[in-house]
Amino acid sequence: MNILAVESSCDETAVAIVQDGRKVLTDCIASQVDLHRIYGGVVPEIASRMHIEAIYGLADQALAKTGLSRQDIDAIAVTYAPGLIGAVLVGVNFAKAAAMALNKPLIPVHHIRGHIAANYIAYPELKPPFLCLVVSGGHTMIVDVQDYTKMEILGTTLDDAAGECFDKVGRVLGMPYPGGAALDKAASTGDDTKYTLPRSKPGVNPYDMSFSGLKTAALNLIHHNEQVGEELDINSLCASFCSAVSDTLVPRVVMALEQTGYKKLAVAGGVAANSRIRRDILYAAEKLGAEVYLPPLSLCGDNAAMIGAQGYYEYLAGNVADMSLNAFATKSIIGETI
Repeated sequence: MNILAVESSCDETAVAIVQDGRKVLTDCIASQVDLHRIYGGVVPEIASRMHIEAIYGLADQALAKTGLSRQDIDAIAVTYAPGLIGAVLVGVNFAKAAAMALNKPLIPVHHIRGHIAANYIAYPELKPPFLCLVVSGGHTMIVDVQDYTKMEILGTTLDDAAGECFDKVGRVLGMPYPGGAALDKAASTGDDTKYTLPRSKPGVNPYDMSFSGLKTAALNLIHHNEQVGEELDINSLCASFCSAVSDTLVPRVVMALEQTGYKKLAVAGGVAANSRIRRDILYAAEKLGAEVYLPPLSLCGDNAAMIGAQGYYEYLAGNVADMSLNAFATKSIIGETI
């Protein structure tokens, strides 16, 4: 089954063709990073306009690269939630038009479910059930993936997402957007014990977490040093910050593995590219005898291949939409599909 997949939830326009949920025939991406870097972050109106300019050409490019015709496409999958509402609408409207014109099924895909499905592409042998740590710019959660379309959230951030904190601290330090990648690079040569930063403590739900206090502490430290004229060891601050984020995530993942009894742990989302988090997860999982599935960096960020992968399983589960499909800025990963 050849699925034409569309992703436009933030600042990457992407169109891919995925076969049977596991084989990527092509994944075409138009990045807006250089444009938004001027402003230090994503400007929603600009992102939406750039999606409109890029999406049609990317679809033609995807077909040309595979040698497939429009008649060879069996279904259209699209991110319909969550994301920047204007950006998501561009993808949804394009997908609806394509599905109508080709008379093909329209498959709505939750963006976070797509991130989890990126692991199906990287690891064809991976099948549910398994535990997944989702860490991205807008979301941080521990998910019990019971089946391809049946999931339970064990814990989530109560405030800021880990990725948002990385980008905010990186921006205040004067690093280029996206700040998380630059911060991770700087941390590689820093001393992670030089600065003491807070870790959120377990609350009513021990799997829930918080990052706002950590972000505030890091920003206050930066501003205090500026005000008193003290030199800041940026690399060590970055290393200390990465350590604090990892110390918030990894123990909760370990608890969840022990509770569920799973021996398979997947990681998903843009922050899954962070080297400290990857290293700590691998070490913790090895001690538990659990297998770890870490997608390659190319599949950690937003892409359409992951939407096509999840779209295949949504289709098999009967989760298809009609022309009334709408976009949503926020929507639970475990809520109704449409």
